[in-house]
Amino acid sequence: MNEENGNGGGPAAAERRDTVIETRGLARDFKDLRAIDGLDLTVRRGELFGLIGPDGAGKTTTLRLLAGLLKITDGSATVAGRDLTREPEAVKPHIGYMAQRFSLYAELTVMENLRFFSELYDVLPRERGERTDRLLSFAGLTPFKSRRAEHLSGGMKKKLALACTLIHQPPILLLDEPTTGVDPVSRREFWDILTELYTGGTTILVTTPYMDEADRCTQVGLIYQGQLIRCAAPEAIRAGIGEELIELQTDQWRKAQVVAEDLPGVSQVMTYGDSLHLLVDAAEERLPDIETRLEEEGIPYRSLRATRPRMEEAFISLVRDRERERLR
Repeated sequence: MNEENGNGGGPAAAERRDTVIETRGLARDFKDLRAIDGLDLTVRRGELFGLIGPDGAGKTTTLRLLAGLLKITDGSATVAGRDLTREPEAVKPHIGYMAQRFSLYAELTVMENLRFFSELYDVLPRERGERTDRLLSFAGLTPFKSRRAEHLSGGMKKKLALACTLIHQPPILLLDEPTTGVDPVSRREFWDILTELYTGGTTILVTTPYMDEADRCTQVGLIYQGQLIRCAAPEAIRAGIGEELIELQTDQWRKAQVVAEDLPGVSQVMTYGDSLHLLVDAAEERLPDIETRLEEEGIPYRSLRATRPRMEEAFISLVRDRERERLR
């Protein structure tokens, strides 16, 4: 007897059981604009999945579709086994959705906000106290539980918003750019919380415009103009761009940029403060040529070295390849 047909087993069946979010050909139109265009996305149970892309790429629209807040124009989407085309409301008990501008009540204290959302999510009265205390401790907000939300720092507001999202213990989190607008320390603290949730078994789909946050995810989807252009583990995305990176630090970076863009083997030159990042076909082979040309042009430099491509370079390279294919 065929194992997959006869016993519900086999790799394909196991993969289906482990899939908690899936879209196929997902599309969403706003009048004449197609914001999401044929999106195929798979998020498996227990993943910390990062949907990464610039502003306007379609990240927020994707999360709003998955949360059942927008109607699907074309294609399909399922979350926690619920078909969002037929029963968008059925998904809501299974998810925690945190919008970019989460609606905290400014005049309420931290504790009062948590109590309000526990009632909103129909948390049983006998469980509210224990959950509230645990989330306050988890988010580092216990010392501030009597402070009004309007008097919290930006980072504290984000952590309170996450705590309110977690009050009904959802197995799936949809977080829309949760660290936008907060300081670097708060960003790190927030991601430490997400990592703890992930290791505890929560499935997390988080969107962010910050490419450096992608390395904290187990899987990354790069979205551009409403389409998924690459989906893999962070290290696989960086390794798969087919180019290497040279970092050049110089005070004369504008002049160096012009020189570097005209060198053989250099496909892209990007600026980072007083540094230039050069995407090249072979870093060790091109380094002597670059060094010679800089000396010929009288451009002093502090550092010239091969280094590992970052997610941002990988994303730019993939977008450039996509645009070249589109223009063919």
